[in-house]
Amino acid sequence: MRIAVFGAGYVGLVAGTCFADSGNDVTLVDVDEVRVTALRDGQIPIYEPGLEELVKRNVLAERLSFTMDASAAVREADVVFIAVGTPMSADGEADLKYVLAVARTIGENLDGYTVIVDKSTVPVGTADRVRDEIARLTDVEFDVVSNPEFLKEGAAIDDFMKPDRVVIGASSKRAMETMADLYAPFVRTNKPILMMDVRSAELTKYAANSMLACRISFMNEIARLCELLGANVEHVRKGIGTDSRIGFPFLFPGPGYGGSCFPKDLQALLRTGADAGYEPAMLRAAEDVNDNQKRRLAEKLVERYGEDLSDRTIAVWGLAFKANTDDMREAPSIVLIEELLKRGATVNVTDPEAIDNTRAIFGDKINYCDRDYDAVQGADALVLVTEWSQYRRPNFNLIKERMRQHVVIDGRNLWPRAALEDLGFSYDGIGT
Repeated sequence: MRIAVFGAGYVGLVAGTCFADSGNDVTLVDVDEVRVTALRDGQIPIYEPGLEELVKRNVLAERLSFTMDASAAVREADVVFIAVGTPMSADGEADLKYVLAVARTIGENLDGYTVIVDKSTVPVGTADRVRDEIARLTDVEFDVVSNPEFLKEGAAIDDFMKPDRVVIGASSKRAMETMADLYAPFVRTNKPILMMDVRSAELTKYAANSMLACRISFMNEIARLCELLGANVEHVRKGIGTDSRIGFPFLFPGPGYGGSCFPKDLQALLRTGADAGYEPAMLRAAEDVNDNQKRRLAEKLVERYGEDLSDRTIAVWGLAFKANTDDMREAPSIVLIEELLKRGATVNVTDPEAIDNTRAIFGDKINYCDRDYDAVQGADALVLVTEWSQYRRPNFNLIKERMRQHVVIDGRNLWPRAALEDLGFSYDGIGT
C-alpha cells in the first residue's frame, strides 16, 4: 500500500517506519527542512530504542523516504495519515491549526479515492472538521478515519508492532476494510481491531490516558497517606495490586507523571467536559494531585535542610520524564530543579539521554555530569527521579565516599532501604 504520513515527529516517524517495515511504501512529509535533511542522512531527532536501526533498514530498502513535497505525497498515496502536533493552549484546548493546514493541503491535491487518517491526538469532533475542510476544496471521494495511537515512549516500536488493540473510527465499509488490511500484519496473534464510530475512537484515546493518569495520582495520594500514618506504600501496593480487578500496571508511586500525553490529554478532556457543560471532578483531582506530587521531592529536602539551600549541593539522577527516552516535556525533574534553584541550591544533574534537552531549558544554571558518580561529588543529597536501569543497583560504597552528607531521596522506591541504612545512609522514599 502507498502511504503518506504528515509529520515526522515522534508519532509520525514511529508509525511510518513500522508501516514501511511491514512492506508498504511510505513517504514521511514534514515542513522542517533541517529535520527532513537530517532524516535522509540517517540522523534521528528523538531517542527511541530500536528506531534508528529500523529507519536505516527501510530507507536502504527504499520503502521509506522523506520529503517536503506535500502535493506529490498526497497524489501518490492510498492512505494519508495526519500525525502533526496539537499543542495545548493556556486554557487546555488542543490547537488544531497544523491538523487543519494538512487537511487543506490534502483537499487541494486529491486525485482519487483516499483514506485520510487522524493519527494525531485530537478532540472529539476533529474528524468532522477535517472532512469539512477537505470537502470545501475537492469533489474527489474520500473518507476520514480516526486511528488514535497508544505508544509508550521507550517501548514505541514494540507497542506498534505488537499492539494490545488497534482502534479504528470510521463511517464507511470501504475505509474499514482498508484500515483492517493495513493493520493485519500487526495483529496476527489475534489482538483485536476495534471498529467503532469516529467520535468514540477520538474519545477513546483521551479516556485511556486519563484513566492511567488517575491510577498514578491515586497511588501517589495513598503514598502521601502512608507517610502521614506510618504505613509502607509498597506493602499497600502489593495488597491492592494482587486484586484481579485492579492489577499492578501504573500503580507505582513516584514524583508524578509527565511527558507529552498524560498532562495534555487530561487537560484536553477537562476542556472537552467544560465545553459540554460538565466538570469531570475526578480528572481535575488527578491533575491537582500530580501538580502537588511534582513538588514533593523538593519538599522532602526542605523538611530536612530548611528553606535556605544556598550552602547545599543536590545531585539529581534522571531528568527525562521516564526511562528510555530523552523527552523532557512536563518532566518532574524540571519542577524539582526549579524549586532547588529558587532556594539557592547548587544542582548537579545526570541522565543517559536527556542532558541536551535539559540544557536547552536551564542553560548554565545547573551543572551537567556525563558520569553518574561525578554528580554526587560533594553532594548533601542524592535525588533519584527517573528509573533508568543503570540506576537500579549502583555502587553505594563509592557514592558514600563521594558525598558530603549521606542523604538519599528515592523518588522511585528503587533502592533497598535496609541495605542503604546499614551502609550509613539516611533514606527517604515515596510513601515508605
